[in-house]
Amino acid sequence: MQQFSDLMMDHFMNPRNVGELDESSPRVGTGTVTSDVCGDVTKLYVEIGDDERIVDAKFKTFGCGAAIASSSYATEWLKGKTLGEATQIDDAKIAKVLDLPPMKIHCSVLSQDAVACAIANWKAKSGKS
Repeated sequence: MQQFSDLMMDHFMNPRNVGELDESSPRVGTGTVTSDVCGDVTKLYVEIGDDERIVDAKFKTFGCGAAIASSSYATEWLKGKTLGEATQIDDAKIAKVLDLPPMKIHCSVLSQDAVACAIANWKAKSGKS
């Protein structure tokens, strides 16, 4: 039987920032990614303030507990970060903090990719690509 860390279980059982942001807002970028490994899907939203800091982040994940926990942790970590800092999110750090087993590392990659897509979407909408 697979053992998961208390922190991973907490983010899975009590996920933070589940929901949506208004995709039509010029301040909101969205990224939707699907894992090639297992088919899990994450849609992540970031709201960017005038100072180009992330003021809010939300997610919806259809997948396993590790994918939900990774998305929850990522949205918590993103809040208050500059765009430069946010692009440095690292799937290995997420996996380490949540103590994900090797067979669940792809879940942290899913979150990292969703963040990158959401930021790219906001930059495209803002003409800052």
